[in-house]
Amino acid sequence: MEHSFYYKYSDYLKNKYGSKVYKLPINLPISCPNRENGTGCTFCADIATGFESQDNRLTVREQLEKNRDYIGRRYHAHQFIAYFQNYTNTYMPFDQFKNYISQVLSVPDIVEISISTRPDCICDDYLEFLAEFGDKNHIGINIELGLQTVNYHTLKKINRGHGLAEYIDSVLRIKKYPMTLCTHLILNLPWDTMDDVIEMSKFISVLPTDIVKLHSLYIARNSVMAGQYLAHEFSVCSKEEYLERVKTFLEYLKPDIAVERLFSRIPENDAIFSNWETSWWKLNEMLNQLMSVSGSVQGCKYNYTNGPRIRF
Repeated sequence: MEHSFYYKYSDYLKNKYGSKVYKLPINLPISCPNRENGTGCTFCADIATGFESQDNRLTVREQLEKNRDYIGRRYHAHQFIAYFQNYTNTYMPFDQFKNYISQVLSVPDIVEISISTRPDCICDDYLEFLAEFGDKNHIGINIELGLQTVNYHTLKKINRGHGLAEYIDSVLRIKKYPMTLCTHLILNLPWDTMDDVIEMSKFISVLPTDIVKLHSLYIARNSVMAGQYLAHEFSVCSKEEYLERVKTFLEYLKPDIAVERLFSRIPENDAIFSNWETSWWKLNEMLNQLMSVSGSVQGCKYNYTNGPRIRF
């Protein structure tokens, strides 16, 4: 049996729902406030989709059915998460939002709805609706917040459009309701250091975070960041340094926070830089080896809460 150095999201889902659960991505014809008010985040490209994404002209039901048939056959799956994944899925009129969410009920075996959004697009009306919808239909609700970094100078450099206050506010609002929270982070933005990585881990650990999704920085074609990269305005850290950052992040991370992802996955044709031309599974092997040699496990340095300086 493979030794696990961290609390895997797959194990978290199995503990919660009793068997394997797979995400069915939903691609809506939407945008985000950051793109409407300018160019968007510097790392963002015109196409905000991922693997197994369907045409956003299809209805929610059609996308779920297509992906359910494919993923169900491929993985022998019987339980699914309806994953509203692209851009900002709470940035739309309230009635339109309710309509999209309600369409999930037309497809069987959905045990959870996961909604990807931004910290500055969370408000009580939407959360109250989601909580009532989940309770009435016995479906779990998970909110995915893109924070990316706790370095507010870096947030400005990537034109993120929000700061740490918006993130904290959204977390506290979300956790007033019976729903889970996933935070997205990029551990190797060019202007962040190892100190920022440690602070990121500590920051989300002392807030009521359930899941973390890590991304290795990829540089999408036709993004602002692509132009900056090609003009040598910044450089990306080495593969070895990124692995060291992931190891350190996990060491400081609260042990019961599930880890959904450690490395980005993007079709090669969509990026000019991604994962140092190394497959994600090879990077995972290298991380496991690094953690094994150093004797590291998730939470082994989670010793900074509850008055750690009191020594009487």
